[in-house]
Parts: sequence; C-alpha cells; structure tokens
Amino acid sequence: MLTKAPRGTKDILPQESYKWHFVENSYRAMCEKYGYKEVRTPVFEHTELFQRGVGDTTDIVEKEMYTFEDHAGRSLTLKPEGTSPAVRAYVEHKQYADPQPVKMYYQTPCFRYEKPQAGRLREFHQFGLEVFGTSSMLADAEVICFAGEFLKSMGIVNTVLEINSVGCPTCREAYRQALREYFKPHYDELCESCRLRYERNPMRLLDCKSEHDKALAEDAPEILDYLCDDCSADFEDLKNCLDALGMEYVINPRIVRGLDYYTKTAFEFVSQGIGAQSTVCGGGRYDNLIEEIGGPSVPGVGFGMGIERLLILMEECGFQIPEPEPVDVFIAFLGEEARMKAVALMKALRENGIKTEMDILERKVKGQFKYAARLNSRFTVMIGEEELEKGVVQLKNMELHDQKETPVDTLVSVITEVVKNQ
Repeated sequence: MLTKAPRGTKDILPQESYKWHFVENSYRAMCEKYGYKEVRTPVFEHTELFQRGVGDTTDIVEKEMYTFEDHAGRSLTLKPEGTSPAVRAYVEHKQYADPQPVKMYYQTPCFRYEKPQAGRLREFHQFGLEVFGTSSMLADAEVICFAGEFLKSMGIVNTVLEINSVGCPTCREAYRQALREYFKPHYDELCESCRLRYERNPMRLLDCKSEHDKALAEDAPEILDYLCDDCSADFEDLKNCLDALGMEYVINPRIVRGLDYYTKTAFEFVSQGIGAQSTVCGGGRYDNLIEEIGGPSVPGVGFGMGIERLLILMEECGFQIPEPEPVDVFIAFLGEEARMKAVALMKALRENGIKTEMDILERKVKGQFKYAARLNSRFTVMIGEEELEKGVVQLKNMELHDQKETPVDTLVSVITEVVKNQ
C-alpha cells in the first residue's frame, strides 16, 4: 500500500505535467485578458461553510465530503468545490468595500468521495471564475463567453451550451410545491435519498442519478413556467446578451446544478465525449450565497471547470499540446580537470537562460553521448585534455551535424546568440 496512490487519486508524472502547464498557463493568460485576478484559498475550510453554502441536502454534503476533526475538536473539510472558499475570502477580507465588481479566478485541487471514473477522481483539479458585486446579466454573459472561448482555444468544439433559470427564493417556493404535488403519487417509488429530498429540497429530485427516478422526472413541471417577473426578465436579458455575443445555446429547463446556492442563471457546456460524465463546465448565479455565510447582501456569478475532464476531451478532439523544447546544450567531458570545467560552463550557460545538462551519473564518453541523444540536445559540447590544453571545446550542432572548435572563453556568448536568435 505504501507504493500505491490512494484510490481515486492520480500522480501527474514529468512526462505529463507539461500538458497541465499548457492549459494552466493558457487559462491564466485568458483571465488576465478578461481582467480577472487570482485568489488562492486553503485546501480545507470549516465544515459549516459547505453545509450552509453548498447545501446540506446535496450529494456533496450528504455523501461526498472528506470531513475530519482537528486536535482541538473543530470540524474541517477538504474543499469539494471552489466557489464557497472564494466567497468566504471575499467576506473575510471585506472586499465588498472595494470598488465593485471584484473579479477572481482560481486553480485549485478539490476533494469528493465518489466512485472514480473517466474524468472524475476523488482528488481532482478545478479552474473557476467568480464575479462579485453586480446583478447585471452582462456579468453572467461574460462568464459564459469566457468558458466558451477557453474551450474553443483548447480545441474543444463539440460542446453544446445549455442554459436555464432556477429562479429566486420567491418564485422557487411555488415551483417546489408543484414538484411535491407531481411526485406525491410516486413517492414510494423514489430512491431513499429522493424520499428525504421530497420535503427538504424537491428540486434535488431532478438531479437524481437513479435511472428510475430520472424517468419519473421526465414529465415533471418546468421551472421556467414558475418564474417571477424579475427572474423572467433577467432570463430574457441573458439570452439577449448571449445573442449579442454570438453565443449559440439551447434552453434546458432540467438544469438545476448540484449545488443549492444557485439563483437565476444556471448553465452547462455539455459534451458526449467523456462517458457518463457529459458536463465539462458548469456554473451560474448565486445572489444569496455571500449573505448566507455571514456577509452583506452582494450578488455573484461564476463557473467551475474540471481540468482532468478538460484534458481527456482535448485528447479525444485531437488537440496537440506542444511538447517541451529540448535541452539546448549537453556538455560531455573526459578527465577530472575537464569535469570541473564542464561544471563551470554549465553554470554560466544556465545563468544566461540556456537549458544545459551534463551527465551527473558520470558515464564514459560513449554513454554520455547516448544520454545526450535521449535528451534530444540541440548542441553538444565536448571537453577533454586536448581541448583544455588548446583552450577550446568541440561544439556540435546536432541538427546540422556540423562540428567546430570554439574558444572556451567565447562559448557562452556564441551559444547564447545562436539559441536566442532561433
């Protein structure tokens, strides 16, 4: 067990990490373009934050959280999602007193106890955006547009944007009552979890994973028929904003998302390319969450995107992530004095921004050159006793198969000029 990662977790090895760097750097660059600044929150939070924010009737809180007590008896939870911690940070640091809106992004590990499957692990990684301080549908449209643009930039074009409105607490209460009336004749057929949700949060009945309960929900009332005038007007405004942005979408009245804090806008980018888990990105508006956890009444909107799912989908779409550039220079040596000179040259080249390697296993010269070939080095430098006496090195361009003697005192400047001009 000591040499096996826990179930539902995965190592990211050096031969894979460059792919993560690519999507992370691309995401960060797009956030900068849209005016979002990074927030970094702790890996664990007080459990109550998720119970009050995410909702104690959700699958996340009921079944999936990694919760523990510390030595002082405090209940703490590894964060299962990124929005609630970002909201907590916004409140704790009184960012509501800053000029609004406040626009944040994050890249964070999250933790949920569930059955591991393609694109879904117990430790997973998430991108997210949050906009605090505006109730304008322009913010919702910007968040959705960002997600769509980023997915396209990663080569993912086979997604469908689905949108819905889940209303506000006022109009949602009438909808909840309609759902109770609809499901009442089928109450005994519901799974155990849904029987508990029937009274506490009937909208969760629409999000059940049971195939039987999904079938029962097919003819259930739709939330759009119960929206109040304000929510209905905002949903129309959102559609107009998306139209102006050229965003194609379909209305899916069954989207309720898996978190209780959503109000009004709910959306998902859906793909059929990653098995049972078809949602690659989802989010929406949460106008009551900040107040719910103890802050002032400030609206918010955002989304979350799983990085593991994103990488799977990119591969399925045939997106070629650029591989890392090879080593610029490999220095081979023969003899103790040459060994020390090689170390000094390696340091000088690295200080000039040149990716430089030498064989720290200290193989024989033939083995050193084999190692250089495996590294796909662009240049090799050979230093031996004869070269030291003459004050030169043998410099070989591996792409052109061209070798020449180069004065050791000019090697750094020669290589730096060649590498930085290519």
